[in-house]
Amino acid sequence: MKHKEEQTTLADARDGQTGIIISFLGGCMSTKRLADMGLTPGTEVKIIRRTLFSGPVQIEVCGSRLVLGRGLASKIIIRLK
Repeated sequence: MKHKEEQTTLADARDGQTGIIISFLGGCMSTKRLADMGLTPGTEVKIIRRTLFSGPVQIEVCGSRLVLGRGLASKIIIRLK
């Protein structure tokens, strides 16, 4: 029996979880900003640290660590691995 793949926002994923970016919620400006940082659909990301209710989210992508604001992180939809 195959279970449904779980999707969540980057802001809601837990520390240590890994996922694949599948889409963005937002306009072309935020999408371009994310692409400029190497965050595009199909990219694997790992959540290093996030605060529980507010504040930045620290991620690892392509061997680099990035810190995203909570608002921007909440626009990134990932499929958990």
